Amino acid sequence: MIVGLDIGTTKVCAVIGERNEETGKLEITGVGVAPSTGLKKGVVVNIEATLKSISSAVEAAEMMSGREVKSCWAGIGGSHIDGVNSRGVVAVTGRNRETREIGKEDVDRVLEAARAVVIPMDRQILEVIPQNYIVDDQKGIKDPLDMIGVRLEAEVHIITCSVTGGQNLIKCVNRAGFKVNGLLLQSLAAGHAVLSEEEKDLGVALIDLGGGTTDVLVYLDGAPYSSITIPAGGAQVSSDISILKKIPFDYAEKIKTEVGCCWAPFLEENGDILIPGVGGRPPQPIPRMDILEVIQPRMEEIFKMVKEKLGKLPLNRPLGAGIVITGGGAELLGAAELASHIFRLPVRVGKPRLSGGLVEECRSPAFSTVVGLVLEGFDREGVTVSGPESHPREKSEPVVGKLIDWLKREFF
Repeated sequence: MIVGLDIGTTKVCAVIGERNEETGKLEITGVGVAPSTGLKKGVVVNIEATLKSISSAVEAAEMMSGREVKSCWAGIGGSHIDGVNSRGVVAVTGRNRETREIGKEDVDRVLEAARAVVIPMDRQILEVIPQNYIVDDQKGIKDPLDMIGVRLEAEVHIITCSVTGGQNLIKCVNRAGFKVNGLLLQSLAAGHAVLSEEEKDLGVALIDLGGGTTDVLVYLDGAPYSSITIPAGGAQVSSDISILKKIPFDYAEKIKTEVGCCWAPFLEENGDILIPGVGGRPPQPIPRMDILEVIQPRMEEIFKMVKEKLGKLPLNRPLGAGIVITGGGAELLGAAELASHIFRLPVRVGKPRLSGGLVEECRSPAFSTVVGLVLEGFDREGVTVSGPESHPREKSEPVVGKLIDWLKREFF
């Protein structure tokens, strides 16, 4: 059983995934969602409120699946995330000094050399993702194992986060009664759930439209190339509606999700919607076009900020697969069409690709990150979900594995 926990600015999602023993595929058996009030732009600002949201979401998922959650893979994102590209180089020692065959030890050493970058004391390395390897000036190698060479280089993308931001998130999950198996970048998890390998190879920008922030992850040649965070998201759209139409934020959020639109051609009929009155005042009808005139400028601003960031990247070729938008903001009517108009690239809405279990409950772009956390968790714990020929480890094997690793370190 693998549990993904997406702690966002506006909501907390928990998803429980299990491997079907007959088909070998991942099945979603539990889904839980709770409102989030303890985060601002992806950073914890109220621990008590956050842990209550976590508990509510996990309990809802437990009720649906009938399983008890003890640990989870938690997603982290927000304005404190930063990414940088680095390169490391080592001499090949190899398993055979005469042939200079590259072994796992050489790969581990070159990755360690690549991660040796200077970062401030208040930041920590979250992920080190290999982009490609270079063996004796031969570039574009994805897996150098067993190749013969003298010099091994690695190009990697390093993602860092605030130390306090990560620790506070872990503390919230721990105080809610659950162990954190690891912190994973939210946009990286979303990419696992919605992007194909062909899109990653051609080059694609994944735009995760969250509540407090918009996270962008650029893939080039099959690997992450750049990670960007825009300090604006869906909550700003709701806030604009709330302020300009003088209604509570919760009502504005409901109007945005139910009847909101950000692309004028989709408004076939410019009907009226009822704006609830405040302080006992009667509801007031206003045209839907008035809501569009509030939503569209803010969405345009977000997409233009992303476009400006992408324009500054030293890409060696255009993004062949265009743009994929996901997250709760991608559900807004006309979001893909507006993005295509801004970027002048093909745009699609990314939804989690699942084939078993509670598929319909997780088909929405709002669940891309949490489903990706489950998929990443399966991969990192060594459990494959690709086919029935694969055999996952039994529940008792992690303990045996740790014992074997300890024996190897101590005596071999």
